Amino acid sequence: MSGYSAYEAYRMQAVASLRGRVLEIGAGRGANLALLPAGVSWQGLEPDRRRHARLRKVALRHGHGSAPLRASAEDIPLPDATVDGVLSVVTLCSVDDPQLALSEVRRVLRPAGRFVFAEHVAAPAGTWSRKAQRVIAPLSRRFDHGCDPLRETESIIRRSGLEVRELRRFELPQPLGVRIPYVVGVAAR
Repeated sequence: MSGYSAYEAYRMQAVASLRGRVLEIGAGRGANLALLPAGVSWQGLEPDRRRHARLRKVALRHGHGSAPLRASAEDIPLPDATVDGVLSVVTLCSVDDPQLALSEVRRVLRPAGRFVFAEHVAAPAGTWSRKAQRVIAPLSRRFDHGCDPLRETESIIRRSGLEVRELRRFELPQPLGVRIPYVVGVAAR
């Protein structure tokens, strides 16, 4: 599928499917809080302490009183099987060890818990988009919170031990004719 509007519509639908206690890894500035349904108990996890004050304000504005956790996705400071859902939006590209992060996601999810993700992925080998990702990767890693545009995130999720139940692929247009692939989906413990 192509197009930003199709991507946004499906991402919003996937996020809105979360229920109960939800942990958002890489919560950033709280951009996804408005998409969560009423009744969700949200907990943000954000390793960048500079984002915490703003994240806290946005969370409070959306009715979520818990302070963001300052930790990495590779070391989630929650007990086993304590959340109903985990949300990751353009986060797995930036973690140091995505396999360890997904192991932690699996650990904190309750049985039948849902992992909702919307992530950009590496473009197919040999494409103009992949070449562009290769060129931008050193800058992106350095200046965009460690983002690795060449990461094979879909494959990593599929090998994580989580069961991918839904997955849709999108191509979002960028300058110079580049089309960056994204995946949006739901996996279960």
